Amino acid sequence: MDSREGVARADTAGLVSRTVRLPDASLSGLLRTLGRPNVVWSAPGEPSFTGYGAAAQVTADGPDRFAAVRERASDVFSSVDRPTDAPAAARPRFVGGFAFHDGHSATEDWAGFPTAAFVLPHVQVVTTTEGTWLTVNAYGPRASEPRVEETLNSVRERFDPDERTAGRPPGVAATARTTSRAEWRHQVEAATERIRAGELEKVVLAQALDVTLEAPFSLPDALDRLGATYPECFRFAFRPTDGATFFGASPERLVSRRGRDLETGALAATVGRGETPDVDQQLEADLRSSAKYRHEHEVVAERIREQLRGVAGDVTTGERTVRKLATVQHLFTPIVGETDEHVLSLAEALHPTPAVGGLPPDAALDVIRETETFDRGWYAAPVGWFDRAGDGTFAVAIRTALAEAEHVRPFAGAGIVADSDPDAEWEEVQLKYRPILDVFEREEGEP
Repeated sequence: MDSREGVARADTAGLVSRTVRLPDASLSGLLRTLGRPNVVWSAPGEPSFTGYGAAAQVTADGPDRFAAVRERASDVFSSVDRPTDAPAAARPRFVGGFAFHDGHSATEDWAGFPTAAFVLPHVQVVTTTEGTWLTVNAYGPRASEPRVEETLNSVRERFDPDERTAGRPPGVAATARTTSRAEWRHQVEAATERIRAGELEKVVLAQALDVTLEAPFSLPDALDRLGATYPECFRFAFRPTDGATFFGASPERLVSRRGRDLETGALAATVGRGETPDVDQQLEADLRSSAKYRHEHEVVAERIREQLRGVAGDVTTGERTVRKLATVQHLFTPIVGETDEHVLSLAEALHPTPAVGGLPPDAALDVIRETETFDRGWYAAPVGWFDRAGDGTFAVAIRTALAEAEHVRPFAGAGIVADSDPDAEWEEVQLKYRPILDVFEREEGEP
């Protein structure tokens, strides 16, 4: 299908958008007050964003999906009925994501998730350090200021800013692997043979779990728990249709653009956290000193710098550090630059990074397609938002899962290089499942 197909169009273009101030509210309070959202976004240093319904939708397939999304969204933005005096954070924005492969098929578990899908919400609520704003957007032949005002008043009437506490975890009834340990060993050994033969330098192989819960999935509870444990991560949720929700808490920024400022980074090489400060410190020392880990990380950092050539200038690499999360710690190198490109163009240039794909990219993608026993869908792909100015943020959709009713499918992967050990890589993948599993598992003795 042509990448321009599947785009929702209005018979008569026209975007009407109005914004009002609301009482201050938390993301959790919003989700519990206003119901099941289509999109949620919460990132370090950014406003929290919740969207309901769709004033406009953009879907795309094929290799030019990034450009198709940008072009259609520009048509919507340019049709606004009047300039807005709303705070920048509360102005209309498209929120959504892409599939990992441009040939993705929205079937089975990923039904309702096209190769690219973005929504300009009908109702959006943004919470910043300065306050909370409600914006209502309408687009198309029936868009009008009276209709928008009617929706504004309706949402304000049922808005309740009081905080709600999360319920108890639903509990995990059963898990089933999409890849057995024996299959994994075979996959890693086959990949390392191809690497040693010179076919490629690195490939990221992933797995998935099928998890059955003892009670239905609750998005507000899941995001509450992820926020409490991973406040420094990108939390998000996307529900393009009435089906499954794709959600997660990613530690990895793909790219941000604000004006001419570009921010990205290399996040690669992983070890666990120690049960004591001394063990944790030793694991960190191993991460810093290991030739394997340093090589894995440097490959990613160098490739990102190469990918930015042609779309950014004055690219600067910062000091390599260790980023510690609740269950794992990674090597991290910040990378900044200057650009005039739209954030979608930057996301296209950087996806997939070697941290989720491999090197050379085409060879690694071939190995992934030939090897993995499940459909990646939106896992490890760009998810995020952009506005009329081309500013925005995209994260890499790792530490994620699909959820619907009592079924959850978390995803996790590991970078395979020439000297990778299948058992060590297996254990790394299990660590990366923990952020999602911890959301649902009850502690020992918990009713």
